[in-house]
Amino acid sequence: MTRSKATSAHALIAIEVDYDNVDRARKPAKDEFKAQEGVNLTYLPFVARAVIDALREFPQLNASVGDDALIVHHDVHLGFAVDLSFEGLVVPVVHNADTKRLRAIARQVADLADRARSKKLTPDDIASGTFTITNVGSYGTVSAAPIINHPQVAILSVDGIRMRPAAVPGPGGEWAIAVRPLGNLSLAFDHRVFDGAYAAAFLDRVRTELQERDWSAER
Repeated sequence: MTRSKATSAHALIAIEVDYDNVDRARKPAKDEFKAQEGVNLTYLPFVARAVIDALREFPQLNASVGDDALIVHHDVHLGFAVDLSFEGLVVPVVHNADTKRLRAIARQVADLADRARSKKLTPDDIASGTFTITNVGSYGTVSAAPIINHPQVAILSVDGIRMRPAAVPGPGGEWAIAVRPLGNLSLAFDHRVFDGAYAAAFLDRVRTELQERDWSAER
């Protein structure tokens, strides 16, 4: 982490997401998913799927800093930061995450987290990550500023999701107040690699995927 802070020009940008669209698919499927897969269906795999698709459009975020060069990766190897009972972090990797659907990602993330906490990860499990997601939202965070997992160039924090009032458009174009599940996504990125507009456009794409995709068709 010290090397990352000393090397990368850290910058932070955050965006608010309305998870109502995700909830409409997640809540009815939770019990079935738990019975079939043995793990809880959280918001994290939905965010991961949205990130994977956004990385296709913004490939400079799926990159590593080399010796005076930027290495843009074709495949997405998605790392997930796992807390080890407040005694440190480890980042196991879902390799080739861009070839996996939501169920497979949820199942593999749960397996990696369980093996991380029981100290059963192999060296391959933590190797070759190209982008990292950290999830601190269970503690009700509003916006986090995570340290980039060097030599990667960006890391995304999933912050707390809670029910709050929001202005939503009505069927006739009028605005109304509704209670929605809202939460922030916070992106720390290396400003040497791209600027804030590129990072903001990436976050906007992630938000659009979460808010507008037909998640009921995701299997």
